[in-house]
Amino acid sequence: ALELMDFKNALEQFQNLVEKMIIQKTKESSGLYTKDDDEINYDKFHKTTQTLFGPAVKDQNIQAFFRKIVSNPDEKPEWLEIFGCFLGQSDGTSSPSKENMVFLVSEKQQITHSVVKRKDVIKGIVKVPLLHFTVTASQRGVLTVFSKQRKPFFSYCFYFHQDTAWITGCDFLPNLKYIVAVTESTVILWDYKSKERQNNGFVIKPMKNCLLCVSTVTTSGHLAKDTILMGDDKGFVYLLTMTNDDFIMKRSKAEKESQFKFMDSESFDMPKRKLHDDWVVKIKYISALKRFASCSTDSISSFVLDDINRLEDHLPVKEFSVPKGVNAFTYCGKAKVIVTGG
Repeated sequence: ALELMDFKNALEQFQNLVEKMIIQKTKESSGLYTKDDDEINYDKFHKTTQTLFGPAVKDQNIQAFFRKIVSNPDEKPEWLEIFGCFLGQSDGTSSPSKENMVFLVSEKQQITHSVVKRKDVIKGIVKVPLLHFTVTASQRGVLTVFSKQRKPFFSYCFYFHQDTAWITGCDFLPNLKYIVAVTESTVILWDYKSKERQNNGFVIKPMKNCLLCVSTVTTSGHLAKDTILMGDDKGFVYLLTMTNDDFIMKRSKAEKESQFKFMDSESFDMPKRKLHDDWVVKIKYISALKRFASCSTDSISSFVLDDINRLEDHLPVKEFSVPKGVNAFTYCGKAKVIVTGG
């Protein structure tokens, strides 16, 4: 407790130091500053910071922090940066056994294999602990599985080529063992276990509205099917149940020579319900609560938390409002709280 109080006190003094320095630099740029004994130069900033935090801060981080303030006083850096927490690359001296007095930082492993090309971004990342791998989906259509079973990380990709539609999210189907991803107009199902480079993906289309997010309903029930939740740009939440038979019975014969096996969305019983009046930006099934949650930029129906059966009836749902909506949320089982970010 004493160490925590000491750190809070040191942090408060450091933030006061930064504020004084910003005021000084602002006055200097406008020509209103007159040098005096209270001037904060680099030597004074370095010495004061080392006195406050001791060996927890490194010279290069102090120098980088000081340079950021000097170059742009209007955009002051976060105090975390003084400990080097935002550095992109390791300096080669860190090791998992070394501890910082403020943070425990272990050495990170960098995956050198590039899975996305220039002007592409990762839109979804899902960890699958039971199978020891991670799934990523890029905006322009690259689905990748990083397997931890091999050292170093082994990855294999699936490229979904489309002219205009971008991938907006992904998840893993634990029973069917497929990767699911959604684009603006389609649902992609990738059999990542298949050794074939062609014909190892299914596409469900067309979807009338733009799909923005996807999540798998994880239950301990049926082993031969998976249920998928999706949200779109009109405030609708969809419920799609897939079985192994669907991959055989609902395949389109018209385009069997294509890279993908197409399935008509009209052949699926896909309940949907309008829960929001704006974009559904995130959806998630919280297995500990046996409820699904969805959030939206809608200021009235900002966050919904209810039973999945509400998507198939018209009973009222549990919801609350936040000005300008909710962009993100998470559930903490230990504390039994849901945290939202607007």
